[in-house]
Amino acid sequence: MTIELAQLLINGLALGGILALGSVGLTLTYGILRLSNFAHGDFLTLGAYLTLMANYWGLPLPVAMLVGCGLTVGAFLLTEAILWAPVRRRRTSPTTMMIMSIGLALFIRNGIILIWGSQNQNYRLPVFGAMALGPVQVTTNRIVVLGMALAAVWLLHLLLQKTTIGRQMRAVADNPELAQVAGIDVQRVILWTWVVAGGLTALGGAMYGLITAVRPNMGWFLLLPMFATVILGGIGNPYGAMVAAVIVGVAQEMSTYWLPSEYKLGVALVVMMLVLLVRPQGLFRGTVA
Repeated sequence: MTIELAQLLINGLALGGILALGSVGLTLTYGILRLSNFAHGDFLTLGAYLTLMANYWGLPLPVAMLVGCGLTVGAFLLTEAILWAPVRRRRTSPTTMMIMSIGLALFIRNGIILIWGSQNQNYRLPVFGAMALGPVQVTTNRIVVLGMALAAVWLLHLLLQKTTIGRQMRAVADNPELAQVAGIDVQRVILWTWVVAGGLTALGGAMYGLITAVRPNMGWFLLLPMFATVILGGIGNPYGAMVAAVIVGVAQEMSTYWLPSEYKLGVALVVMMLVLLVRPQGLFRGTVA
């Protein structure tokens, strides 16, 4: 029993790292642009497929991940230019923008199926071995995923705390009007938000492909836990999203010891609701009221 729970804990930490990357992009998008982006999960899927494509071109997986992240960031910026910027100029309501994001999600998902097919695919990699952590056997890919997630989170922390654009992003998230009056170039901050969100989301998708098959609906099934994580951590708070992602990831995986795996998505919602009953604002203060 103890060994199995320890194994599930490690699996949950790896999943939590992936959720953290996707959720940070989602919460930054909402905190700065006030956009509930239901296409976010499908961009995560797109990042995994673009990484897969680069890997099939013969590139080593780390290089393929960089290519996948770069191309996904380009897709985020393209949608900003042709979709989100025009509707913001027209002062379109948040509800309408949310519905548009659902249409964008369907467009991306069906485009992926059209190009790559609906079957599960895997990176061209040797079979992963296992590492012994005490009595627990852990596959190498989960250790790699956990290490990459920690490195990405640390780099994001440095970006938000040590760079000018990071401080500007936090200022715009707190109060966009005051930030603009203070001389911050809000449009530049928006573009950087898409770059950061796109890069983290694509990396999360590529990492998820390491521990499971790359498939067209992989991001869609992660979208609900990501939204639960964003709300649980405090809407618009990237650090809250990171902590909440670990809680949700561990809770989902460890729940499979007692419940069938089909209930994992429900566990994310139950954890969110239980915490919100005690702290309606989430674990941390959100930047959005």
